[in-house]
Amino acid sequence: MFKKIILFLLFPFALFCQDPTSWTYELKKISNDEALIIFNVSIDEGWILYSLKTKGALPGEFYFEENPAYKLIGKTTESPNFKSKYEPDLGATTTFFEGAATFTQKIKILKPEKFDIEVFYSGQACLHDGMCVMIKKDFIIPIDGTKFIPLQSAEIKLKNNNDTVIQDELSNKNIVEIENKSDTSIYTKIYGINPLDSTLKAHNEQYLIARSEAKAKSQSLWGIFLAGILGGLIALLTPCVWPMIPLTVSFFIKRDKKKGIKDAIIYGLSIIVIYVGLGLLVTLIFGANALNALSTNPWFNVFFFLLLLIFAIAFLGGFDLTLPSSWINAMDKRAEKATGLLSIFFMAFTLVLVSFSCTGPIIGTLLVEAIVKGYLAPFIGMLGFSIALAIPFTVFALFPKMISNLPKSGSWMNTVKVTLGFIELFFAFKFLSVADLASHWGILDREIFIVIWVGIAFIMGLYFLDVVRFKGEEKKSHISVPRFFFALASFSFVFYLIPGLWGAPLKGVSAFLPPMYTQDFNIDTKNIKADFKDLSPAIDFARNVNKPLLIDFSGYGCVNCREMEASVWTDPKVKDFLENNFVLVSLYVDDKTLLPPEESITINDGKIKTKLRTVGDKWSFLEFTLAKKQSQPLYIIMDYNGKILTELYGYNKNPNDFLEWLQDGLEKFYQINKL
Repeated sequence: MFKKIILFLLFPFALFCQDPTSWTYELKKISNDEALIIFNVSIDEGWILYSLKTKGALPGEFYFEENPAYKLIGKTTESPNFKSKYEPDLGATTTFFEGAATFTQKIKILKPEKFDIEVFYSGQACLHDGMCVMIKKDFIIPIDGTKFIPLQSAEIKLKNNNDTVIQDELSNKNIVEIENKSDTSIYTKIYGINPLDSTLKAHNEQYLIARSEAKAKSQSLWGIFLAGILGGLIALLTPCVWPMIPLTVSFFIKRDKKKGIKDAIIYGLSIIVIYVGLGLLVTLIFGANALNALSTNPWFNVFFFLLLLIFAIAFLGGFDLTLPSSWINAMDKRAEKATGLLSIFFMAFTLVLVSFSCTGPIIGTLLVEAIVKGYLAPFIGMLGFSIALAIPFTVFALFPKMISNLPKSGSWMNTVKVTLGFIELFFAFKFLSVADLASHWGILDREIFIVIWVGIAFIMGLYFLDVVRFKGEEKKSHISVPRFFFALASFSFVFYLIPGLWGAPLKGVSAFLPPMYTQDFNIDTKNIKADFKDLSPAIDFARNVNKPLLIDFSGYGCVNCREMEASVWTDPKVKDFLENNFVLVSLYVDDKTLLPPEESITINDGKIKTKLRTVGDKWSFLEFTLAKKQSQPLYIIMDYNGKILTELYGYNKNPNDFLEWLQDGLEKFYQINKL
């Protein structure tokens, strides 16, 4: 059981990016007005795909979008080669396919015209050990009702619908067009403007520069690097790593001094190479666009929440995270048999494996946070972590007399471990909040989130005062000075959070909290709420009051967006100027609300057709069309005719810079739109 948990913790990223299915479709004519749509799926070895009629597990399902040109006859059927198995954990007999399966849907053609049948499949595939992934597929099947001849089987490359927006198709290609290229009026109906209008595009392109964007990206990577260093330093203080320092260093000081110094340096570099390799592996598995999309995918955020929750339980003493002993023994034997540089490398690898029970949760948390920052972040984070972890081993090998000054192992190391468990809990609920906001579940409003954090901080304070104890800890005769100050910090944090229940902005932690609009009771008048969350009515209102629009491309999972709202928008000068001179519209690119049929348009870049299914897709496409960017926060000052008035504005927490930018945009607005 524990091995399954460990493997689950080690390889979450590889598992979720894997699609073990490959699909083809075929249209087969069976009469003058009837046909069969046949879906063939190939399933990778070791995987199963649940049938349409399975019990207990999540059944597969095909969704056919309505179209007056055809109708469905009966339900989708499946091939009879399914297998059955009673699952005690599910309390039901599941049915599933191995190797391959075929699904068939009978249709009747109603109109002699060309049209597309849009099909969406949702199902679940699992490994035999129980780990599962969601399978989501889009099919766009062209039908020529005038000729109605059988189509050849066609392998289709499908976009995994777990991605939040259309980034994969938009990032490095020309602007895509709607399916009917001659009819772009649909954009005006959806957005209130036509962002693809050639005159408008020519005007707007001069402003496609974001102030402070490069600086913000650099600061973000530096933040991840420093977080990695902090994580490495904390890992040193855990009971799995600290005792290893004198044991490892003694190996090198027994050798010839010159050779010992050389080997110690190589040992430290080997640790760095191993951890950086892990960061590169995560980056290569996902790729740049997929890493960015993860930050807003609700199910990935739920997965991250559960992952950090498991880490927290482990640190609090619920169970020990240990790798299979066979792995450690095998690596130890390789270190003994190998010689030279290879021997030292395997020694470093053994340290990594042995210390996993303490470093694993720290690495996991760091990688989870890094993944949502961008494709370079896992590499940068692991570089910082490995440097902080490797330097002490190298330094003490170079200067062995310093070891005598190190504090001895003791109960203080378990205190460090438990404290990390509380910190994991704080971060875990941040990811659950992102999923809740993106999917509009409404289960984790701002005040509920704050109450949970208050509870965690309060119990942590009681722990430092020895009122609460965990597995293996004994009652202390007195409270040490460090524990007293940690308890003081914990209870101070509790009292800092409590005013947030009545709407206080809590700027120090605003990046992690749900947005203020989720607060049910708010007596704080400093906060700013968007006038609109849809562009078209915002444009009509701005035209009536003769004001420019401030378009806020935001995200429910965007930490920097929350910081801007709490730290910049609430500045008295910025707040007053913004409320009196602009129409503020916030557009969330990770909103999972389904679009109404009339707004669910199909984008065609010449290679693949992608349907805008959600509100987030709609705003993501607009952001890329207007700004050639897919980053949040991104602010655009625009008049009610769709003209951008000044440079774009990215993440910059300086209120004076933001105010100056607003003033510049307002001045340009009145130059173009005189009263």
